[in-house]
Amino acid sequence: MATHLFRGLNLMVRFGLEICALVALGYGGWHLPGPLWVRLAAAVLLPAAGVVVWGQWVAPRARRPLTDPLRLVPEWVVFGGATVALLASGHPPLAVLMAVAAAANRLALHLLGTTTGGRQGV
Repeated sequence: MATHLFRGLNLMVRFGLEICALVALGYGGWHLPGPLWVRLAAAVLLPAAGVVVWGQWVAPRARRPLTDPLRLVPEWVVFGGATVALLASGHPPLAVLMAVAAAANRLALHLLGTTTGGRQGV
């Protein structure tokens, strides 16, 4: 029973981290140097690229789901990109929090034997 509760909690945290990563990518794009149109385009295109990567290879209903450990590559492209975006936009504490929280969550899911899609049997 407790394991089931921890799985659900970690999957909710995971979803929150995914949303935060997309927001961070947009925020980082908006804070790039350059004219308004470049910043606006980056603020839209960076999170859109994150959504495409996630939807192709990581999401529970991904078009081309990857298994572990290959699944870590697109996960860290998105979470790593969000971390870099936060660093580049002048928010090192948030960048560290993003990286540590994403890694800790992934480790917790692994230790609970849960895929990021919520299935058992990693």
